[in-house]
Amino acid sequence: MKRPRLRRPTNAELGILRVLWRLGPSTVRQVQRELAQDQPTGYTTALKLLQIMTEKGLVNRDETERTHVYRATLPEEETQTQLVQDLVERAFGGSARQLMLRALSMDRTSSRELTEIRRLLDRLEGESK
Repeated sequence: MKRPRLRRPTNAELGILRVLWRLGPSTVRQVQRELAQDQPTGYTTALKLLQIMTEKGLVNRDETERTHVYRATLPEEETQTQLVQDLVERAFGGSARQLMLRALSMDRTSSRELTEIRRLLDRLEGESK
């Protein structure tokens, strides 16, 4: 079964999704308070973004109570996967290898991160045999 195409969230929308993934289903006020810890965000701004995100299918809104509760439509890992797949197609011509080489060459990678990457590669190699 083909997955529905992700409507790419903006940076502001990703910030809201991170709040929802961390807190779980939340009201506009809860989202706004979390966002305001990093950067001043008004209630109406958070509400408008959540309304747009509902239209885009990024969040679902539970309207059974007076105070609406929002939840992310997709889990964090699935959203990340779709965003990476889109990036690989658009920027790297479908080459995951090119993405990985670019990512590893951009910044100093810690020995711990390299160990984790090696473990993942070993596991993936074992699965393909």
